[in-house]
Amino acid sequence: MSGLPAQVRATLAAIADPVRAPAMQAYMKSAMPYLGVSAVPLRQACKALFAERAYADSAAWQADVLALWRGAHFREERYAAIALSGIRAARAFQRMDALGLYEEMIVAGAWWDYVDTIAAQRLPAILRAEPAPMRAAMLDWAAGADMWKRRGAILCQLNAGAGTDFDLLRACIAPSLEARDFFLRKAIGWALRQYARTDPDAVRHYVAAHADRLSPLSTREALKRIGPGEGASS
Repeated sequence: MSGLPAQVRATLAAIADPVRAPAMQAYMKSAMPYLGVSAVPLRQACKALFAERAYADSAAWQADVLALWRGAHFREERYAAIALSGIRAARAFQRMDALGLYEEMIVAGAWWDYVDTIAAQRLPAILRAEPAPMRAAMLDWAAGADMWKRRGAILCQLNAGAGTDFDLLRACIAPSLEARDFFLRKAIGWALRQYARTDPDAVRHYVAAHADRLSPLSTREALKRIGPGEGASS
């Protein structure tokens, strides 16, 4: 391992606390081991490592992200790859040609810590930049066989607030309404709960209209801050 991946690995190894690593791995139920770098030191290290990086084009940036991701021996190295994908110098590259990068990370990572960060912090930029093709892609992900891509599609507007396309959110939820998987049920509730900050009545109405299909977990999460409201169950 050479170049940027080697720098990242050496930096993280220098600040790691190996005593913490087994508990971190156990908490995340991770097959990949941890070095023992907690969130704040990891974030600070990545900020310092990537502060001066600049890229001539999207291909060069994607190559570095994938080199870190694919060559990782420890989970923190993959967190660093995700951090590199979101640096200021890459803002112009958050377009449809980067979606394949994120798709690989979601499918290969196949766990909530990776997927949720990418879905909530990377996919929205593409949706804003190229709404029509990205909308189509998220609808495809939402109806596909891969559970983590489904979760990513449901969560891709998690922090959009008033800018949320509620029609898109509903369409991304629809194929998973009766899913038995915990992570899909949780994602549905979480996405609705976040949108309830903007339009609580819309969420109450949606939950009431789908009461026979939404899981108790999704319903509970969706209404956690707003309650069912008067007449919502009628």
